[in-house]
Amino acid sequence: MKRLLSIALLAIAIFTVGFGRPALAGDAVKGAKIFSQNCAACHIGGGNVVMAQKTLKKTALEKYGMNSLEAITTQVTKGKNAMPAFAGRLKPDQIEDVATYVLEQSEKDWKG
Repeated sequence: MKRLLSIALLAIAIFTVGFGRPALAGDAVKGAKIFSQNCAACHIGGGNVVMAQKTLKKTALEKYGMNSLEAITTQVTKGKNAMPAFAGRLKPDQIEDVATYVLEQSEKDWKG
């Protein structure tokens, strides 16, 4: 019985860790500062002054397939359409910090 209980607890632990939401890789606090210096002019409050429908709000990120760390990192690194590439201006870890910040803010609907 003890062994069965141990196996059940181990299975629950593996399931919880294995299928829980992954931790974001970047530092959102650093990302907030970088965002305010480089992105906020066009994306104040998670909006988009150039293409109004392509905001950084959760629903828009989901709609346009941009709701992952990888997608945002690629967009910031390479740019697209009216958005410039930041590969030459920001280091990869800074871009990852910004992406982490954007995802965290989108979860909060850019409030707080």
